[in-house]
Amino acid sequence: MEDFQKYWDQIAGLVVEYGATLLLAILVLIIGLWLIKKVVKIANRTMEKRNVDPSLRPFLASITKALLTIMLVITVAGMVGVEMTSFIAVLGAAGLAVGLALQGSLANFAGGVLILLLKPFKVGDFIEANGFSGTVREIQIFYTYMTTTSGQEIVIPNGDLSNNAIKNYSYHDTRRLDMTFGIGYEDDIDQAKKILRDLVESDERILKDKGVDVFLETLADSSVNFHVRAWAKSSDFWDIHNNLSEKVKKAFDAAGISIPFPQRDVHLFQETKA
Repeated sequence: MEDFQKYWDQIAGLVVEYGATLLLAILVLIIGLWLIKKVVKIANRTMEKRNVDPSLRPFLASITKALLTIMLVITVAGMVGVEMTSFIAVLGAAGLAVGLALQGSLANFAGGVLILLLKPFKVGDFIEANGFSGTVREIQIFYTYMTTTSGQEIVIPNGDLSNNAIKNYSYHDTRRLDMTFGIGYEDDIDQAKKILRDLVESDERILKDKGVDVFLETLADSSVNFHVRAWAKSSDFWDIHNNLSEKVKKAFDAAGISIPFPQRDVHLFQETKA
């Protein structure tokens, strides 16, 4: 009984001595986390008002949050009596171990930094990378988020993006339209060529100053193929592409020009038994 009373007295003494400090440290931790969230929100609003590149905003916000959280943890540890020299040494060793264990994540972080510095693409660009294509929605510390044309969310590690080929369809303001149309060998090639040129040049979205080319490209197995080249704004590219295909089909039908399609003749032979 005396031993229990002794231990109880020791616990009570520790609570009296360190209880207030511990409660204060917990209070500082809670308030600090709340303040960090507020600071990150204010930083986002400030970057938005100052027209900071949308690609940089989530990245900088994530870095700011991580740094402030580390500072808060060190401060709270110091309040509860942890020796800073020893704590920083342990933190460094733990950081090294974690770094070795998370080499892939560090590669993704480095890849994110390279993407933001070199800017092969930015938020809002339509890109093709790692076998996926879509519009870049957000660039974070470790991953880039894309939305496909069918509304799917694609998450690609930044390390893969920084080390592989990227096709950026939005990098330039203009794109060249390249389309091939085939007609039958019995059709009038001069008439078909004129129809194609008229249809392209009548579209106001086509950039006439860059020129329009319509020429006979190949004499294929079952068709005479014309190639159409024209320039347009990147934002108008797919609308023009889809509209032109429909217009050509209707114009060729009206002019009696056929559009060949693959056909195969099948001959059946019946063997007669002697």
